[in-house]
Amino acid sequence: MSQIKHITNTLKALLKQHKITYKELAKQLDMSEANVKRVFSTQTFTLERLEQVCHVMNINLSDLFLLAEKQQDQLTELTEEQEQQLVDDLKLLLVAVCVRDGWSYAEIIEHYQIDRFECTRLMAKLDKLKMIQLLPNNQYKLLIAQDFRWRKKGPLERFMQQQVLTQFMQTNFEGEDCFRFYLRGSYSDASIVTIQRKLNQVTKEVALLNQEDAQLPLSQRKHIGLLMAMRPWELPQFAKLRR
Repeated sequence: MSQIKHITNTLKALLKQHKITYKELAKQLDMSEANVKRVFSTQTFTLERLEQVCHVMNINLSDLFLLAEKQQDQLTELTEEQEQQLVDDLKLLLVAVCVRDGWSYAEIIEHYQIDRFECTRLMAKLDKLKMIQLLPNNQYKLLIAQDFRWRKKGPLERFMQQQVLTQFMQTNFEGEDCFRFYLRGSYSDASIVTIQRKLNQVTKEVALLNQEDAQLPLSQRKHIGLLMAMRPWELPQFAKLRR
């Protein structure tokens, strides 16, 4: 795939994640919707136009190029089978998480109860699942995008709901590097779209930071869990008081 085609595909994916239509983008760029569609279909972007599109999504041009490079031919969503195999094998899931975060083969066996033979077997299984590409000397190329999403109602989502999220929230969030914030309100449809767009942007930026920090030694990194959630909701105690 040519670089400009891949950049175009990356832009399309970002626009979709930000829920920005060609019509809305055309309005932001002071162009006709037909011209916007033509630029995307013919892939005739100038650097100035690319920068303008990035500005609409509140990202830098350099972020676009980095994302296009890092996520070229990478999985943004796992299959049902891939997710199920991860959920069925805790150590396989652990190694998958480690490689996504840029851990080396040596770092995995140093920090976890996984010996060399087992680590090799698990990484070979990830290679068979097409989540990584094994290279000589236990090196690998990651084939999972940093911002990949769980399948809706899939094995990983069910695992997270049943095993992870409840435990994650069972703390006072008062320690170092902890943060918890809850805000409720009544919003218009337009405001909800804006909030969703900004949350998607934060997700994208966090994924990029994780990719960049993977180059640092483990001693300079910490395990961090970040949960962002939004849905129509009212406190059950309030709902009971409705007429």
